Amino acid sequence: MKTIIFKVDLTNDEDGRWSAAIPALPGCSSWGYSKEEALANIRDAAEAYLEDMRDAEGSIPNIPSAIHVIDEPAVAVSV
Repeated sequence: MKTIIFKVDLTNDEDGRWSAAIPALPGCSSWGYSKEEALANIRDAAEAYLEDMRDAEGSIPNIPSAIHVIDEPAVAVSV
């Protein structure tokens, strides 16, 4: 098992909710009523995204835009 750390784009929407997206995983996005909830939800979304990728392709391809040391919002996903 390995752990991949993904940069997360967090946005505070006008309605007060937080949107979260992982640029390295096109279409992988979620939201929450707080930053913490949005990060937890995007972690779950990323795990499902990578599991679907593994099921479809037999493995998870190398994701070059995944990062290891950051100073921004991020989630770690074990695969």
